[in-house]
Amino acid sequence: MSTPEIVLSDDTRTLLGLLADKLDSHRPTAVMHNATRLALALVFAEQLHGPSEKAFTAEQDLLAAAPPVRPEQTRGEYATLLRLLAQGVSAR
Repeated sequence: MSTPEIVLSDDTRTLLGLLADKLDSHRPTAVMHNATRLALALVFAEQLHGPSEKAFTAEQDLLAAAPPVRPEQTRGEYATLLRLLAQGVSAR
């Protein structure tokens, strides 16, 4: 039995890239926190769509695509993971 492939929307790929860019450009060696993941997902979804139902859906899709943060994982490491996911690479 195989795991179904996750198909990402263009919005989700864009948001994964924006999130990765932010994490890489601001303190990439610092420890990543799940609270940062949640906050930036909201910020970037609303920047892309304005405060709307479309932003809410984009935020939820981004959070579904972005895996939980691992203990001691750096922001740069998490950014690399997000870029791989946006390119369709998955270890799930």
